[in-house]
Amino acid sequence: MAKRIAVVEREKCNPSGCGDLLCIRVCPINRTGDECIVKGEDGKPVIYENMCTGCGICPNRCPYDAISIINLPEELDSTPIHKYGENGFHLFNLPIPSFGKVVGILGKNGIGKTTAIKILSGMLKLNFGKDKEGEWEDLIEYFKGTEAQLYFEKVKNGEITISYKPQQVELIPKTTKGTVKEILEKVDEENKFEEIIEKLDLKNVLDSKLDKLSGGELQRVAIAATVMKKANLYVFDEPTSFLDIKQRIKVSKFIRSLADSETAVLVVEHDLIILDYMTDMVHIMYGKEGVYGIVSHPLTTKTGINVYLQGYLKDSNVRFRDAKLKFEKRQSFREGERELLTSWTGISKKLERFSLEAEQGEVHRKDTIGVLGENGIGKTTFVKVLAEEIKADSGNVDKKVTVSYKPQYLDNSSKELVLTVLKEAMKQDSLIIRPLNIKPLLMKQINQLSGGELQRVAVALCLSREADLYLLDEPSAYLDVEQRLLISKIIKDFIEVKGKTAIVVDHDLLFIDYLSDKVMVFEGEPAIHGSVYGPFDMAEGMNKFLSGLEMSFRRDKDSNRPRANKEDSQMDQKQKKENKLYYV
Repeated sequence: MAKRIAVVEREKCNPSGCGDLLCIRVCPINRTGDECIVKGEDGKPVIYENMCTGCGICPNRCPYDAISIINLPEELDSTPIHKYGENGFHLFNLPIPSFGKVVGILGKNGIGKTTAIKILSGMLKLNFGKDKEGEWEDLIEYFKGTEAQLYFEKVKNGEITISYKPQQVELIPKTTKGTVKEILEKVDEENKFEEIIEKLDLKNVLDSKLDKLSGGELQRVAIAATVMKKANLYVFDEPTSFLDIKQRIKVSKFIRSLADSETAVLVVEHDLIILDYMTDMVHIMYGKEGVYGIVSHPLTTKTGINVYLQGYLKDSNVRFRDAKLKFEKRQSFREGERELLTSWTGISKKLERFSLEAEQGEVHRKDTIGVLGENGIGKTTFVKVLAEEIKADSGNVDKKVTVSYKPQYLDNSSKELVLTVLKEAMKQDSLIIRPLNIKPLLMKQINQLSGGELQRVAVALCLSREADLYLLDEPSAYLDVEQRLLISKIIKDFIEVKGKTAIVVDHDLLFIDYLSDKVMVFEGEPAIHGSVYGPFDMAEGMNKFLSGLEMSFRRDKDSNRPRANKEDSQMDQKQKKENKLYYV
């Protein structure tokens, strides 16, 4: 018999909005006089799983989508590794580190990835779904006869020391004060200060205080602090967020170098190209966000990512997504068929010590153009010049067009309801609201949204405005793999259906590949000078961009997704020799 779990997402539940717990009144068990759903101490429902028949009435009738009744797969052990209180999130199984390897964890937001690595790091005491905390002995017994048993025995015996980099690096300045140099010297147990500073490009910020750093600088400081501690298991939760593509490649090479016969590395990462490049094996995590998460057996990285895109785990006979995520082969188009929308010539702009130049370029109606380049090289400045938020010092933008602009940094201070902010977007339900899954957010205030929720609302707001040109700055930030591919498809479909044009700045190469039919490339010296080139067709533009990174990309034969070639591999050497660094 399949195990049934009942979860109430308490932040969604609104008893006063449904007439004081509609779920209690409609439950068939309650109506017979027994108690299946009762009012808890917080005024919200408590569901007794042993009484629930799984009839589906309460989740279907709940106006806030706060209740989930799930029949788990029969082969799944009925005991969760961890449960967040009565009717709380359930986590089943754990990813297991492997010495000499970088092991990745791949899955949606809200599926338990951070919970799993916090348990492995000893930062969260697991409870096996009970009221009391479990001990390492309980885990050893739970995983008896598996490779995981040996791992937990080593942890218990003090043979494994763990160093953990948290997900939300932007919160670090609130708890840690001082300069970068002071903080890193304090944690440097390996006497590797100079070496790590060099490898992570931190020389220029050593005298800066933490609260003065950018997100990318904070991320690299957090990674440095993690690896300077004496440990033989390094755990990184989203190590590339806030980093540009060049920094992501550099950091991923650095993290790969940490794994040896005596050291294991565990990584949670949403950038599929970087995850593929960085890891040897992956665990897929699937389930329902905020409700339950299941950790798969380890798979080789190539196989694991392809299985994730297919949405089907063959060895467990589990389909965890209705549809495959596909990378289609590109169809070429003739430039003459496209209507010119706008163009620019001789643009220059100086901002304090930074200068930007864009010699010549043009965009056409129905173009979706990806923008590639390092942080601090003028991408946002150029977008703002096109949006006429700032004026160019010289040169001109031909043909004035109406612009809708989504900024890189999103304001989350407003107390307005999402419903009020997206009043216009509500008129485009099938193109914007439904695909972006905005409906569950409508009664939330902007300041109550998570980073990913705020990003989806900002994209919806941008697309809901009437304009010729849509400029989106880093729309994939805070989103998981599935949300990134979904957002890129939504933007692409919107542009096609409406006959509009989009320019999209982002650091996730797979996201840009999925979305774009052309690319613009920014080169120069960050914070000093930037030059704008293009738009080019994808092959020419990616070739130009990758030549600066000294990298090459091939297409995966099974999924058609772009994959980075390992440096100096046979394929890497062949493509560099032919000057075909990117296959479209």
